[in-house]
Amino acid sequence: MEKMVRRLRMRWSVLVIVGGILGMGWAEAQNLDREKIVRRHTLENLPMEVEIPLGNGEFCFNVDGTGVQTLRGNTMAHWGWHSFPLPEGFSEKDIPATGTFQQGRNTLAGDHSFPPEKQALRQWLFDNPHRADLVRIQWTRGDGTAIPPEAIRQVSRKMDLWTGLHRCEWILDGETVVVETVVGMESDALAVQVHSPLLAVGKLIATLDFPYPTIISEAYCGNFQVPEKHRTTLLSKNDGDGVKLRRNVDDLEYRVQVGCCEAGKVAVQPEIHRVTITSHGETLAFFCHCEHPTSLHFQPNAEERENFDFARWKEKTAEKWVEYWKSGAAVDFSESTDSRWRELERRVVLSQYLMRSNSAGSWPPAETGLLGTDFWRGQFHGEMIYWHLAHYALWNRWELAQPALKCYARFLPTARQLASQLGYRGAQWPKSVGPEGRSAPWVGNQVLLWKQPHPILFAELEYRHAPTRETLEKWEEIVEQTAEFMADYPEKGEDGLFHLRPVMPPSEQGITVDSVFDLAYWRWGLEQANRWRERLGKERNGQWDEIRKDLAPLPTLPGTPEKVTVYIHSAEWTDTYEKYAWEHPNPVGVYGMIPPTEGVCPEIARRTVRKIQETWNWERVWGWDFPWTAMAAARTGQPEIAVEILLHPSPRNAYDLRGVNANNPCPYLPGNGGVLYAVGMMVGGWEGCPQVDRSRGEAPGFPRNGKWVIRWEGFCPAP
Repeated sequence: MEKMVRRLRMRWSVLVIVGGILGMGWAEAQNLDREKIVRRHTLENLPMEVEIPLGNGEFCFNVDGTGVQTLRGNTMAHWGWHSFPLPEGFSEKDIPATGTFQQGRNTLAGDHSFPPEKQALRQWLFDNPHRADLVRIQWTRGDGTAIPPEAIRQVSRKMDLWTGLHRCEWILDGETVVVETVVGMESDALAVQVHSPLLAVGKLIATLDFPYPTIISEAYCGNFQVPEKHRTTLLSKNDGDGVKLRRNVDDLEYRVQVGCCEAGKVAVQPEIHRVTITSHGETLAFFCHCEHPTSLHFQPNAEERENFDFARWKEKTAEKWVEYWKSGAAVDFSESTDSRWRELERRVVLSQYLMRSNSAGSWPPAETGLLGTDFWRGQFHGEMIYWHLAHYALWNRWELAQPALKCYARFLPTARQLASQLGYRGAQWPKSVGPEGRSAPWVGNQVLLWKQPHPILFAELEYRHAPTRETLEKWEEIVEQTAEFMADYPEKGEDGLFHLRPVMPPSEQGITVDSVFDLAYWRWGLEQANRWRERLGKERNGQWDEIRKDLAPLPTLPGTPEKVTVYIHSAEWTDTYEKYAWEHPNPVGVYGMIPPTEGVCPEIARRTVRKIQETWNWERVWGWDFPWTAMAAARTGQPEIAVEILLHPSPRNAYDLRGVNANNPCPYLPGNGGVLYAVGMMVGGWEGCPQVDRSRGEAPGFPRNGKWVIRWEGFCPAP
């Protein structure tokens, strides 16, 4: 009988999911003019020094106003990881596989497991691995010398988002130079075509330089002054129209192929890591293809490389970008009378472009994507994977998140090793990490807990798209081991309740006990893990239920009547709104990002959103805090606050000319991913959201005051 009930429950959940998706997304398509929406936000006449990423999600070539990287810009790939040699006196056997020497369960002191004699190793672990700049492509004088910025005068510059084509025109020495640049959507390669009288007389050439990696984010993330530290090997005969090279940079090896049109000639100087391309006519076209032995991305076929045709590359790139824009969801704000509609739509369109260019590859992206390096050396953070990838579910482009989400299966052995080393069951997921799955040393690594339930949330998002046995089995072990750690982490106190001790809240303002967001996420995650077991036809795990039911209550202002109280950071930080009202507003996440959960009061959550809106120091937050709060405002029935916060004038909520979330510690793509998730939820809705009249341009998370008129199609509702 119990098995029959479980089967019926599973079938019902599938019907609810599919019905919700159909009812709120595909079934009510409005046939929007997607090209018109995208082209409204074409990037034109940006300053020469502003880099625009041309990428396919795995590989990214950042171009300046010359169409290549004459002034600045990096070429990066999700497979392009490099590590410096170990410091003197250390060998591979000294490296802790988990990134820590800590033994035993966490304490309130955090991880201080590196003794003084191993501080050099600690710094090396923080710096490595890091993402490497693969190649710099510049226009130079005929003798290979640099062109000074003041010698270049911009005429025009246009980034056609709809087709992925960057076109620019500029003046050098009184002559016009016109450059078109694209990055292949199915290959880690770029193609360039340039037209100028300077080419034919040998006064303008293309120069490709291969650097030694650096961890400093400047105009270029590479050192071009140490040729002895790396090797460039010629693998094919230098016959003039193309070459194949092997690059060896410490532990990083990759191959490069350069080819050009009939008018061009390719020459190589391996000893200085340089390739030059010249032309005997006024037009030159060439490509540069980078390849890693373990790259998961498609590579160009032999015919495309041997019979290079720039027009065909441009055409195929356009086909793929148009295919992308026509897939998934779309939204049109242009009928709104609120004057901010254009800025919101600009952020939405450009964020879609940026995430497709930077955040759809074989590994989760860094905070700054593939634009360069950042303070965290281009590693990705376990807790931030949500902001980079979750939006693909709501925008019905889930396939773009799946390659990177394989990181959980790859990291599972190391995550289990880390949990065991610290005396816990299951798997503890890493924080600042590269392909090794080893966390970079930081005091909060083991106690920053909100990264832990993420795999369960991602599993649920995938199940909503593909409610099949295959999906259940794909995530089964990951969900199980995640929940095992979650059940073993809380400590039972004298009050008979289980406490999250110690814990660093998402705000990272210190280490405390029973942080409000983590308690809510823990409750949701353990319940969801048991639902996963039921879907698989298994019995619920009684211990998970016991821990969930007996977790400490979410902390509220002490001594405040129930009818007016609000949530606070943690049970210890009762002065949340006086002392800690900055950094990430943890209390808003309990009923916004997280669906309705037992133990979370919707009314208290509603009041908390308003309290945070009124009291928080919005000058001292991060880019994703604004969409995080907007999500909570929408779910608690306060759409006016959702819009106000989403478009808050704080410098931390600024989006630059390219659409990148600016004025954070680096160009900050979690803000862009957050905008997409919040808008996806506010437009496409969530389970249990208010019914709206779409014929009137209404959406669940926007005010129904006549100022916001929203046309949309293709969204999937949030959990």
